[in-house]
Amino acid sequence: MTENNADALLRVNHLAKHFPIYRQGFLRKRVVNHVRAVDDISFHIRQGEVLGLVGESGCGKTTTGRLILRALDPTAGEVLFRDANLGQVDLAKLPRAEMRTVWQNIQLIFQDPYSSLNPRMTLEQIVSEPMQNYQKYAPAQRRDKVAEMLQLVGLRPEYMSRYPHAFSGGQRQRIGIARALALHPQLVICDEPVSALDVSVQAQILNLLQSLRAQLGLTYLFISHDLSVVRHLSNRVVVMYVGKIVEVASTEALFTDVQHPYTSALLASAPTPDPRAKRNSKPLAGEVADPANPPRGCYFHPRCPFAQERCKVEPPPLREVKPDHWASCHFSEKLALQH
Repeated sequence: MTENNADALLRVNHLAKHFPIYRQGFLRKRVVNHVRAVDDISFHIRQGEVLGLVGESGCGKTTTGRLILRALDPTAGEVLFRDANLGQVDLAKLPRAEMRTVWQNIQLIFQDPYSSLNPRMTLEQIVSEPMQNYQKYAPAQRRDKVAEMLQLVGLRPEYMSRYPHAFSGGQRQRIGIARALALHPQLVICDEPVSALDVSVQAQILNLLQSLRAQLGLTYLFISHDLSVVRHLSNRVVVMYVGKIVEVASTEALFTDVQHPYTSALLASAPTPDPRAKRNSKPLAGEVADPANPPRGCYFHPRCPFAQERCKVEPPPLREVKPDHWASCHFSEKLALQH
């Protein structure tokens, strides 16, 4: 995959994460197989854009986010980040001591607004903790900065002496966003940040993220399984299936001119607000492939209604099937896909 990524803030090249499967022997455990959670993926994120990363549960999208953050060490590949302090660095190989510097500029918004906040800490302590860890601002200034961050995410500064249990799920997620933005990062990884919230609250949080992006010049990697959310927020979309990327395109192109059968099936399965609308396609047959024992050839071929013999033996490369539209299907140009 050779996209034009000269202006990229982050470039991921051939990234992989294989988790070992152990079996207990007579004297010690031995590795008998690997789970290919992320299996040779490449993409980039441009400065100031929102890149959506979508796929079914277990496809490797959250693992990808953790690999970028170095919460997990990759098995192979590069994660090239244009850091404001260090310049371009490969996060996959950077020593842990230097990763601490990079973590100021890459922050994470967690999925669960309940378990991600310490119930024993006040809002002031939660939001000021990153500032204390990196010795940002004098102690006397931190309270003012916390009040500023709370106002930025739509919370009143008077709340800073309260504890997380006093807030709703949407308010808790706003607290998590304030904490993530406390150090003014370059890249924010949003790991399903609205999936645990009510639909009405989801819209409020998405609008807040859009507003903050415009106001602060943020760049997002937005991880989600909800296609409607991704369509609302993202500039481009990466679709994953069993650890591999199957399609990359602008949001408009992906939703109007799909080029991979799996993406087409995902779009067709998304609920529609019109109860009278008829579906044009049948649900996918079969089960998601086992990442510890994936099929030969295309990982999707056992479920694909268009699969041919070539698909069973030859893995399809991720190739540019239309300008700036990439798909890993041998027959993309010949398929009339719809959703």
